[in-house]
Amino acid sequence: MTVTAETPAPETTETAASVTDQVAATATQAADTVEATDPLKGADQIKEAVAEQSMTIAQIIEQLDSFGVTVGDTRFSLWTVLVVVLVIAFVLILARVGSKMAHAALKRMTRLSPTQSLLAEKLTTLAVWAFAILIGIDLLDIDLTAFAVFSGAFGLAIGFGLQKTFGNLIAGMILLMDRSIKPGDVIAVSDMAGNETFGQIRKIGIRAISVTTRDEREYLIPNENLMVNQVENWSYSSRNVRMQVAVGVSYNCDIKLAEKLMLEAAKSCKRVLELPPPSIWLSEYGDSSVNFVIHCWIRDPEEGVGNVRSEVLKKLWDLFQENDIEIPFPQRDINLRSNEQFEQLISAIAQRLEDNSKDRGKD
Repeated sequence: MTVTAETPAPETTETAASVTDQVAATATQAADTVEATDPLKGADQIKEAVAEQSMTIAQIIEQLDSFGVTVGDTRFSLWTVLVVVLVIAFVLILARVGSKMAHAALKRMTRLSPTQSLLAEKLTTLAVWAFAILIGIDLLDIDLTAFAVFSGAFGLAIGFGLQKTFGNLIAGMILLMDRSIKPGDVIAVSDMAGNETFGQIRKIGIRAISVTTRDEREYLIPNENLMVNQVENWSYSSRNVRMQVAVGVSYNCDIKLAEKLMLEAAKSCKRVLELPPPSIWLSEYGDSSVNFVIHCWIRDPEEGVGNVRSEVLKKLWDLFQENDIEIPFPQRDINLRSNEQFEQLISAIAQRLEDNSKDRGKD
């Protein structure tokens, strides 16, 4: 195969030479006028590569490069800023697309548990972002020695201002590695008033975990707090949760029949497990009732606990009504001490009753 090269026309060659000489002269003049260094060598390399391909674009770039400012010994031009913006946009797009592709690949790996998959996604995201940033630095050909002071300031910022942020990041990874906290777990949380409730972990983020309660309140708890403070995890080693339902019956009722009806009410609830079976405990002899506690087990605490207790009590109410089991209400005996004022009150009441009876006799 024979390759032939066309010889450029003389006019085109002279025009290109003149433009090249003009660009070189302008660059030499700018260097003589301001003795400055450009930390972004990649911008100059891109400009030279574009100038070899198109003289028109080279002239536009030269015009952009002519507008600039000098800070110390460093010169920043409009062309440099434009290149930096484009490279940053490229790095962001590359990192986002790479992260999504990596996450999609990890989701296809069915051997990983949800916790391992989440941990792998976080580590992969960090690796992709680090790789994209290194590519951006390589494209700009940044002289890393220029960042010596900046790196020291950044280290101080991490040590003081960003200490909690990095602490939460590391704490989140540790929680995922030891699997003590994972998405889907049900944990006990407290609101600002100190009222404790339970919620399900929906997401473990870089800074905090998201816990959603039954009333759709979402708590954002820093990862570091879960590492330091005590956490009540209802589904750490087992998803079985035992709940208690308090019931009081009258002293005059048949206790054995009442216990039988309590077991029947607990077993009638669909969410109550057959194994372990429900059990009935007599807790105390109260002031007005004999108090029992129904112990029953459920496996889905994220679906709520109060609704199970309500269903058991509703069924038990019907069973008690059918079998004449009384649910007592508080009763109190009042003792009145005799004194002069009390005797006067009794006399006045008796006189009033006597007058009323006389009036009725006349009628």
